Amino acid sequence: MPNDAVHSSSARFAARLVATVAAPLDPATSDGPQVLGWPGRTLLVQRGDTELVVRDLDGAAPEVRFPAPWPRRYGSVTVSPGADLAVFAGVHALRAVEPTGAVRWEVRHGCWSAAVCAEAHASFAEYADDDHHARADSGSAAFSPDGALLWAHVRGHVGDDVQEEWLVIDPADGTVLGRAATMTVGSGSAHFPHPDPAHMGLTVGEGDENSPVLWGHWDGAELTVQRFVEEVFLAVSPSGEHFLTTDPGQWTLYLHRAADGAELRQLDEAAVPPPATDDRARWAYEAAFPHDDTAVVGTEDYAETPRHWLVDPRTMTLRGQVAYPFPIAGSPLSAGRGRWGTLTRDRTSLHLWELSHAE
Repeated sequence: MPNDAVHSSSARFAARLVATVAAPLDPATSDGPQVLGWPGRTLLVQRGDTELVVRDLDGAAPEVRFPAPWPRRYGSVTVSPGADLAVFAGVHALRAVEPTGAVRWEVRHGCWSAAVCAEAHASFAEYADDDHHARADSGSAAFSPDGALLWAHVRGHVGDDVQEEWLVIDPADGTVLGRAATMTVGSGSAHFPHPDPAHMGLTVGEGDENSPVLWGHWDGAELTVQRFVEEVFLAVSPSGEHFLTTDPGQWTLYLHRAADGAELRQLDEAAVPPPATDDRARWAYEAAFPHDDTAVVGTEDYAETPRHWLVDPRTMTLRGQVAYPFPIAGSPLSAGRGRWGTLTRDRTSLHLWELSHAE
């Protein structure tokens, strides 16, 4: 290992606890809480079988609850920046629901069933008792920062052939404004909003060794997509100038320029000393980008004591390890400008952190 890597890995930077936010739902009957963030707005979102709960992490906005149209194992969900609309990305449709439970619109798509299903389902009731549909793959959706666009990864109506699409939708009425083929066969996906509403990142999971990143641009008339094979999207910088990815094997971090998708720099796992239980470090599949000159990236997210590292994106060099005042669990999570989050191991709380000073 190079001497500068050894020196950097031994430096430690103190994390200061900003706040601890309790998860609103019982973890035994709900998914773990998620953080959705846009410039100036960060929401804590938790999905149960019968409802979705949203809390504002930036202000004193009241808690919002949305009735869920189907149980939580059927797909994913996202919320608008104003917390006034939830979009449930289900097995057969995207459904936009208001806090009152009113359905604003629904866009049906091909079935995400784990077994081949060519049915154009009209309702959840058609497959509610079917085991294959209960283990369905899923797409995802996300709002632009201004709430004016919804981006959604869906499966198309194509019979026995699997074809997936990326849609740009007007969330006011569900009108599909643009679409592009993703050329994927996904088991799940995740969106990554950019400060510019015209851009969006998407990771599609296709198995342990395959995962493309898609970088989309909507010019008001056409959706164009750049594709990066065998990469996993991690985070977007606060300014939107860059985004960070890794590979499915967790060997390398890649810094891309958002304007054209060009890869600028890399950081290999060799910069980090291996853990006692493995022959090398492995970059986690989640990260935070609290400052344009600082990314917080994890290794060994599965471990009892994961390690988090500060990376300088300007040079893609390791600055050192994050030191927490008490044990943390999992990967660092994006949580708005200047901070990042970690979930407790029992998923009952979210800790929000910021950098304090170098030790």
